[in-house]
Amino acid sequence: MDEVLRSDEAAVLAAEYGRASVTDAVRAELQSLRMKLGQGRFLDGEFESALGSLAASLRRRLESGTEPSLRRVINAAGVLIHTNLGRAPLAREAAEQAATVATAYSNLEFDLTEGQRGRRDDHAQRLFEQLFAREGLAETSTLVVNNNAAAVFLALAAMAEGGEVVVSRGELVEIGGSFRIPEIMARSGASLCEVGTTNRTRIEDYERAIGERTRLLLRVHRSNFEIVGFTDSPTLGQLVELGQRRGIPVLEDLGSGALARLDEFGVSGEPTVQDSLRAGVSLVTYSGDKLLGGPQAGLITGEPGCVARLRQHPLFRTLRVDKMCYAALEATLAAYLREDYDALPLLRMMRTPAESVRARCQALLPSAAGLRAEVVATETMIGGGAAPGKSLPSFALALSCEAIGATKLALRLRQQKVPVVARIKDDWLLLDLRTVDPEDDAYLAQTLAGIIPG
Repeated sequence: MDEVLRSDEAAVLAAEYGRASVTDAVRAELQSLRMKLGQGRFLDGEFESALGSLAASLRRRLESGTEPSLRRVINAAGVLIHTNLGRAPLAREAAEQAATVATAYSNLEFDLTEGQRGRRDDHAQRLFEQLFAREGLAETSTLVVNNNAAAVFLALAAMAEGGEVVVSRGELVEIGGSFRIPEIMARSGASLCEVGTTNRTRIEDYERAIGERTRLLLRVHRSNFEIVGFTDSPTLGQLVELGQRRGIPVLEDLGSGALARLDEFGVSGEPTVQDSLRAGVSLVTYSGDKLLGGPQAGLITGEPGCVARLRQHPLFRTLRVDKMCYAALEATLAAYLREDYDALPLLRMMRTPAESVRARCQALLPSAAGLRAEVVATETMIGGGAAPGKSLPSFALALSCEAIGATKLALRLRQQKVPVVARIKDDWLLLDLRTVDPEDDAYLAQTLAGIIPG
């Protein structure tokens, strides 16, 4: 080992990766050689050859050990808000603004006019105020935490700790990562009061449940499932009217966080944050990286007095976000203020005509050398626990290869320099281009042309 570390090759590697990293790599590489030698896995001449190529092996080990594990991928799976792939992609302006404040000092908590300490959440608050004021919702305040689960947790802890929260049995949901409403409520210090049944809950059920310990009425948006058939539930307006009459705040966990009416994007029936505020809820919580199309964040909007209670709670500091999140959120909200929806990748993909997707698929057909390829109609799912059951018409490039099959073909795509994630259906590999940036089409063409060696 000492001899290897004194070599010229090791000196070159140490200048690039640091001597400690090179020492670790040499130790691991030599141990691997000893193990193979002891197991008799070297044929004649192979051990000497391995020693001769030790420098190259060390470089490969160092390169693989230091390259980022978190990488950009191409989402051709046909799910717009793909939680496993990072949910909604950020707008380019949002990423640039985050990079700007990340690589320098910033006025995160500094009032440039007064020259003294300021509040970090003021940066986003002013933009939210402008957005909501346009729709006659001037008396609102907004708080930013690190995700919607944190937003719900903070709201429950600040508004209902030691008391009861009334919620319908049909809304005791579990979302990804085993986040369950009953469990998060228990951790917040609030008690759960279930009313109604799984499929039918009436406003009278809520009213009968209200008692001396009732602190909140909770409405949870069924963001990742639907109940159909023999169902009933009160409107949000009815719940708000009951809360106002009995002096109890209403908290709505909206989840998906749409700020624009999505009917023009092909998705009907999805409530907006403004709908909830207009109905009169005291607080509404929602995600920043779902239908809003911004960074991961939990957003809490509502009556200024209620929001102030949350801001003063000790949990707020533990759940707050950093300067990069605020910067990206500001840039995202600025696009909404300009009504520049094409600047937001998620909304741009949603409003892309299906025929445009078909044309891109057709253009890729000649690149699929050695593969059976067709353009097929498909449906792009909204995903991410938003707009349950909703999809958009789309087209996909369907690929098959008898020699290796769809599973191995999918693996080869995931092993590319920029991994491509697709989905398998009926032994075909489908690449839905609605969820692929058109700028990546050239890379897809190059990848498909070489996926099956000639």
